[in-house]
Amino acid sequence: MDVQCARLAELYHEVLARLGEDPEREGLKKTPERVARAMQFLTQGYHMDGPEILRSAMFAEDYSEMVIVKDIELYSLCEHHMLPFFGKAHIAYIPNGYIVGLSKLPRVVDVYARRLQVQERLTHQILNCIQDTLNPLGVAVVIEAQHLCMMMRGVEKQNSVTTTSAFTGAFQNVETRSEFLNLISARLH
Repeated sequence: MDVQCARLAELYHEVLARLGEDPEREGLKKTPERVARAMQFLTQGYHMDGPEILRSAMFAEDYSEMVIVKDIELYSLCEHHMLPFFGKAHIAYIPNGYIVGLSKLPRVVDVYARRLQVQERLTHQILNCIQDTLNPLGVAVVIEAQHLCMMMRGVEKQNSVTTTSAFTGAFQNVETRSEFLNLISARLH
């Protein structure tokens, strides 16, 4: 176990004790280490670089139609309660001389989702990373997510879904935006 993980485990040991649990009982004995490792995994985006990921698979290509990757699973932690939120991201861009390897778009989602987040910021971070790195004619990002902070506590609304969107360039045009929104809503496969 690395030093950072060991220190986190000590803190989670104390949290369990302060909650009134016995961190030494059989079922909890290894929980502080497991939680520490889980938190390191769930926040690994702090140590990742979205633009670098995109630049690693940028290819000159004369293609100027919409490229969409939809239904990208995402998992993040709400920065207000450190409870999960999860859902799907839909991304489109219109190339301007460069395309990117398709797997890099979901990787960019993970870079920013694997941090303490709010969905609104997450939407813009993904959009800005793609726009600033690829310099396409436009980018569109829509995220649909369920937040356990709303489902398990507070208002306790289990069926609520939060949708955020952000658009640049050509996607600020109503027709282009509508085409994108229709395509991510359609079941083409």
